[in-house]
Amino acid sequence: MRSLLALVKKNKILISDGAWGTQLHQLGLKGGECPELWNITHRKEVLTVAKGYVDAGADMILTNSFGASPAKLSHWNLNDRAFEINEAAANISREAAGDECLVLGSIGPTGVILMMGKASKEDLYNSFSIQAEALAKGGADAICVETMADIEEATLAIKAAKEKTDCEIICTFTFEKISSGAYKTMMGVSPEGMVSAVKDAGADIIGTNCGNGIEGMIDIVRAIRKIDKETPVLVHANAGKPVFRNGVTTFPETPDVMAGKAPALIEAGANIIGGCCGTTPDHIRAMIAAVKK
Repeated sequence: MRSLLALVKKNKILISDGAWGTQLHQLGLKGGECPELWNITHRKEVLTVAKGYVDAGADMILTNSFGASPAKLSHWNLNDRAFEINEAAANISREAAGDECLVLGSIGPTGVILMMGKASKEDLYNSFSIQAEALAKGGADAICVETMADIEEATLAIKAAKEKTDCEIICTFTFEKISSGAYKTMMGVSPEGMVSAVKDAGADIIGTNCGNGIEGMIDIVRAIRKIDKETPVLVHANAGKPVFRNGVTTFPETPDVMAGKAPALIEAGANIIGGCCGTTPDHIRAMIAAVKK
């Protein structure tokens, strides 16, 4: 297990990977299928996605485990296979990463709203614990709690990962611009409000992913840096806002467009940059070239 924090201190800017879901759909994943089950049924295709980002030059890659908590897998009656699916996800990314690239074990939201009483805090903690332990066993160097909107759920995931593994913990939230021009999650959390809560819970690296193209991420990072100058910040930006046309969802930002805005994102205070929905190995290659310049 390698230290991401040590690498951040050694190298000023690190590059993460890009989208997984859109890449898997291009390889045949159908709508309504469980993407994470592909770690078992379509291992070769999942490995192809992971290798694509390693070959592009990424310093780290995620795992195909975003929705692989038992709570989320219950939608497909796969909750009893959560450990197996997560361990396989980490194994695949570990194989692709080799010794040079880091593996970030992806943990996404469960879709359960605690205030509605459909699950208890203990239920979610146990669900995240199973996922985190399996990802660590499979070879993850760090755990990435991502695309969060609710402080309570995020802190439960961080706590589970912190207590059940020796991995460093990343936590990112997804923000949308509201009418006032500020950024909030769907649960009303601001970038500033996110910072202290997730750090107190034990996050080593903070940041934002999804919901915005790279330009929107610049403003979010600036907001984070107003109250925290030191904690490393990770950003996984979409390739622009999604456009739905003729039954197809596309993302408008080309590799050159995203790469052109990468320096401003770095200047705002990001330490690790990569992609989310709609980004490809070509986007990552272009951002690497921009950073090297």
